[in-house]
Amino acid sequence: MTARDVAGAAAAGLAGGRAGLVTSPHALASAAGRTVLQQGGNAIEAAIAIAAMLCVTMPHFTGLGGDGFWLIADGAQGDASPLAVSGIGQAARRLPSALLDGAAIAMRGPTSALTTAATVAAWEAAYRVSRDTWGGTLSWASLLEPAVAAAEDGFAVSRSQDFWYAYRASEMGDAATWHGFAQTFLPGGRAPVSGDRFRQPALAQTLRRLADGGARDFYEGELASRMAKGLQAAGSPITQDDLAATRVHVSPALTMPYGDGVLATLPPPTQGVTTLQIMGILARLGLRDCAHGSATYYHRLVEAVKQAFIDRDRFVADPEYADVPVAEMLSDAHLTAAATRIDDHAALDWPHRFREGDTVYFAATDAAGRAVSVLQTIYFDWGSGVMAGDTGVLWHNRGAAFRPLGSAHPNALMPGKRPFHTLNPGIYLEGGRPRLLYGTQGADGQPQTLCALLTRLIDYGLNPYEALSQPRFLLGRTFSDSRDNLKLERDAGDDVFAALTQRGHALAALPSHSPLAGQAGVIAIAADGWATGAHDPRSDGAALAV
Repeated sequence: MTARDVAGAAAAGLAGGRAGLVTSPHALASAAGRTVLQQGGNAIEAAIAIAAMLCVTMPHFTGLGGDGFWLIADGAQGDASPLAVSGIGQAARRLPSALLDGAAIAMRGPTSALTTAATVAAWEAAYRVSRDTWGGTLSWASLLEPAVAAAEDGFAVSRSQDFWYAYRASEMGDAATWHGFAQTFLPGGRAPVSGDRFRQPALAQTLRRLADGGARDFYEGELASRMAKGLQAAGSPITQDDLAATRVHVSPALTMPYGDGVLATLPPPTQGVTTLQIMGILARLGLRDCAHGSATYYHRLVEAVKQAFIDRDRFVADPEYADVPVAEMLSDAHLTAAATRIDDHAALDWPHRFREGDTVYFAATDAAGRAVSVLQTIYFDWGSGVMAGDTGVLWHNRGAAFRPLGSAHPNALMPGKRPFHTLNPGIYLEGGRPRLLYGTQGADGQPQTLCALLTRLIDYGLNPYEALSQPRFLLGRTFSDSRDNLKLERDAGDDVFAALTQRGHALAALPSHSPLAGQAGVIAIAADGWATGAHDPRSDGAALAV
């Protein structure tokens, strides 16, 4: 099936079925996941196939050289306690002398590639759950095979990839920063455009090696050796010993009651606690007295975001290196106090720094009601810009999320430490069963998009496609607008813009369905097992049912 065929099948925007459903930001990835379900695979197996395909078809947002976050819930048992798989690479043990002296961390280039990559390790951990707990039967190699074929044979460049090529065109000529990038991503000396066929033979070989030899070859085998040598030749501090030390953290999900159910997300160092705080503040403010899409609706969401972001920037870091007071942050007293600080008629000034970053969200559910909600990332679009030698692997720049070493901030750089992460996919459960799977691309925009989606889905009863199609906002700076203002998609309406301005919000209009407003996905699972889902109209994605 071609990308056009898949996109056409999903043209109605909302897919539904009882035998399983997947959603992802690329049609070929969704097709790979659906095929796994059709073969009798479970939701984890489908998600691994999607994850691998996205590393090929959306190289500007995700890849083997990045991090990954999984929430896994076995709804077949009726008392699902979601499992969190945090795949976060740690900082190199031997850091450059300038960084040891407290120098600022580069946003791009070899010295930004200072953490290992845990995406593949997260796949391995999820596959183990599938095999050992869910009774999964599909082979590891079979799940990676569609991605191998896409890398070898090529695929049509998406609108999203085309957009980010064009946006970074003036930077990509700097070979010192974008080390080894041109050979893979600028074939023939130019960026391919939407519709061009794009092949990645080196990445195909790497994926084939992982399919045949297993995930640990990425960290301990000959492949790890080649990647480490390539990274060090570029100027990255990552060694083969650093790669071998990469481990995922598997733990119970972080949860909080909301409405008639429970919200589940990833624990720190992700900002999952921030999304929960926003929703907890909104629960205390209440939404029953304001119409959906009104100025009051947007105002309350934005002001709740501000309160939660203040806490996030004070506390959230690697809990193995810093005290992160999660219980206090989610306590009734703390959330109630935050809600009382919100003035329904006046906006709080907002001069805080915005974090950039790009990711992919995907999810899957199967006929047994088992569910997976996942985010993968290489941090900035195109990550660090640095290739790991001749392996076809583009490395991420998540190390740029650290504060300088020696800073008093809990997220200060230290050897072996995991950086703060914006990624926080979620699951909403009722009666112990997954009812909503959700997540979005967008760094600081993630909890902002999620609070809009969750209120629309839970409080206002919209279906996934309706919720995804509504206007969204973004507080803070973006790639194209460095002002610390409130950006709102213009189809929110002139009256809403006027009312928010009157309350003190510094507003800027985004185009309707702007790519800057996040690219989210949602699957809703009804009590009778019927699943409906959609991927963002701002993306090239698709939700496909079996």
